[in-house]
Amino acid sequence: MFENLSDRLTRVVKTITGEARITEANTQEMLREVRLALLEADVALPVVKDFISQVKERALGEEVLNSLTPGQALVGIVNEQLTKLMGEKTEDINLAAQPPVVILMAGLQGAGKTTTTGKLAKYLKDTLKKKVMTVSADVYRPAAIEQLKTVSGQAGAEFFPSNIDQKPVDIALAALNHAKRQFFDVLIVDTAGRLGIDEAMMNEIKALHAAVNPTETLFVIDAMLGQDAANTAKAFNDALPLTGVVLTKMDGDSRGGAALSVRQITGKPIKFMGVGEKLSGFERFHPERVAGRILGMGDIVSLVEEAKKGIDQAEAEKLAKKLKSGKAFDLNDFLAQITQMRKLGGLQGLIDKLPSQLMKGAGQVDANAAEKQIKRTEAIILSMTPMERSKPDLLKASRKRRIAAGAGVQVQEVNRLLAQFDQMRGMMKSMQKGGLAKMMRKMGGGKGFPPGGMPPGGGFPGM
Repeated sequence: MFENLSDRLTRVVKTITGEARITEANTQEMLREVRLALLEADVALPVVKDFISQVKERALGEEVLNSLTPGQALVGIVNEQLTKLMGEKTEDINLAAQPPVVILMAGLQGAGKTTTTGKLAKYLKDTLKKKVMTVSADVYRPAAIEQLKTVSGQAGAEFFPSNIDQKPVDIALAALNHAKRQFFDVLIVDTAGRLGIDEAMMNEIKALHAAVNPTETLFVIDAMLGQDAANTAKAFNDALPLTGVVLTKMDGDSRGGAALSVRQITGKPIKFMGVGEKLSGFERFHPERVAGRILGMGDIVSLVEEAKKGIDQAEAEKLAKKLKSGKAFDLNDFLAQITQMRKLGGLQGLIDKLPSQLMKGAGQVDANAAEKQIKRTEAIILSMTPMERSKPDLLKASRKRRIAAGAGVQVQEVNRLLAQFDQMRGMMKSMQKGGLAKMMRKMGGGKGFPPGGMPPGGGFPGM
């Protein structure tokens, strides 16, 4: 997410932070680099011009020129303006209406409306504890209704059936009546998209809006559209009273142009962003945190929030009690730790939220290669019998050959995994015996990890 923009702006920040004084000349040079970075990120030209103008005005102000740390002050201004560009504050979804609250999903075909409807339903059900129903008013794409039925089931939301012979307005009104009778808190209406903006599409969604009078009208847009996002957003904003924006496919976009353009173009807050295909890949949009990610500062707050949601507290306590009782750490526990990390969005999800300087200290990490290796590790452990996972010392040559064949890997990979596991088990034993402080001293003089950024032999195989 924002990889190219983040890399470029991080270099600019590093250069300007080293300046003893901020002058008009070096400010102009910095702004030129920022302008190029934004244009490369496919941010809409009017947005770029406005952003540069505001940063320049603030940067050449008296308080920055006379600052003891002008470089840091300038970085603060860029961070502040990026946050302002994306909305300044986090906007919550509005559910303050008589139930059922109607949410209308709008956007072009391919933007991910149907998947986003499922993600939003899961968020409302799991996080806000609402009784949610979904309905598809897309009668043009035969698979759309079935797709929404599937994702609604996965999200644990009620699905109201419809078919392609019905009119979209009739579908929406029938669903609304059913939601009222069954005392649903929220009704999400998924609408039809087109490959391009046309009059028929706009007239249909206007009629739907008038019929169900939604509390929220969310514009779903593909983050990879770049500058095209500006034109699409403007057309929908002119046709509908939008209340918010949802950015999808944020993990597939290394530029970030849509995220930096759509708020300015529509004047409407970005409320959520979708990451990946899984229904759990859905986050509230925090402008200040996203600005921090763009500038390479990371997003530790979101990481902690994800950990709270993703980590199974009961499993964690179970492992703690097991270790405290003196029982050995086994491969079942190792597999459980991998599963917990996957719930946090995988390795790439963790890396995206860590400060870039921290990641540089840990060396270059190929997240895709590491994810593949983690999957292979899972396959190896799952190819073992429950007894073998509980008692790894049983694993001799013949068992290793069987496990390697079952996982589709070489025996050497099984041996490598077991070696890594032995090291981790040794660390766990040290912690059981109260040797954590001693272990930390060995690793770096009591000051944390050694220069490589990871404990010797630590981490997953291949990392």
